[in-house]
Amino acid sequence: QVQLVESGGGLVQAGGSLRLACATSGISFGIYAMGWYRQAPGKQRELVARIDSGGSTYYADFVKGRFTISRDNAKNTVYLQMNSLKPEDTAVYYCNAYRYNRQYWGQGTQVTVSS
Repeated sequence: QVQLVESGGGLVQAGGSLRLACATSGISFGIYAMGWYRQAPGKQRELVARIDSGGSTYYADFVKGRFTISRDNAKNTVYLQMNSLKPEDTAVYYCNAYRYNRQYWGQGTQVTVSS
């Protein structure tokens, strides 16, 4: 079955960095667009960054210049490097795999940024 497993979350001080990873199995990883979303308490889930099968990337305005998404097709893994973290980045971060009318989600990893 399809599995997306996030790792790398944790507690960090403002200005610090974290690197999230999402290891996948059960899908042809290389042909899927991969995304990172986040959901803060009381808020809707929002797109943070996305990378398509060709490597083109998209970033939400609130992370441009601070976060970098990348993928390693040999390892079936997508990453999110997060620098200059702010308290408002605190949320559960979810990995998403999308292709046409199919999409899959990971279970999420908590990121907490203290001021």
